[in-house]
Amino acid sequence: MSPGALMVELGGERLILLPQKAAFWPRERMLVIADIHFGKAAAFRSWGIPVPKGTTSENLDALDELILLTGAQHLLFLGDFLHARAAHAAGTQAAMLAWRRKNCELILTLVRGNHDKHAGDPAAQLGIDLVDEPYTVGPFSFCHHPDVDAPGYVLAGHVHPVYVLATRFDALRLPCFIAGPRRMILPSFGAFTGGHALRPAPDERVWVSSGEAVHSVR
Repeated sequence: MSPGALMVELGGERLILLPQKAAFWPRERMLVIADIHFGKAAAFRSWGIPVPKGTTSENLDALDELILLTGAQHLLFLGDFLHARAAHAAGTQAAMLAWRRKNCELILTLVRGNHDKHAGDPAAQLGIDLVDEPYTVGPFSFCHHPDVDAPGYVLAGHVHPVYVLATRFDALRLPCFIAGPRRMILPSFGAFTGGHALRPAPDERVWVSSGEAVHSVR
């Protein structure tokens, strides 16, 4: 398992929170990813905004690393797989299809998010099972939006949560997992996605990722 990972119990099941901003469900050998936003940089460039290239390759390399570390057989995306219609650009699609050919045995499931509805479904050649929220497996209901009424313990994305660690002199924004009695919100996985600072409720727990380890902060 990944160094720096942290095991927690949610919904009566063990989940492993990974410093690479993902969660792994060992019983199902399922890797859960929120908000990867393929094609976001390409969308910005199509609007004339100069941003770096290479984010698609960076995201795919990060997925490969986690698949190797966890031995995952099922990769589940909690929405916003594609950022916008620009994600269908030839270069982005070619990279994703080449990655899929290398990982042809992997089960892929996408719970559609708000960006997916605007961008359109991924290419059929990627072999992704497309579902709507809530998508329930065992005790978990996989969603994009955290506030969906669902029968199981909700694992969701959408918010891109970060937690601010502050002193009198400085502050640090770190991606975080935030969990309450009925749901956990995962940090955004994508390389070019930003974050939104959340104020946790009294009954919520927070784990931050330093990039190297997951730490409990409350």
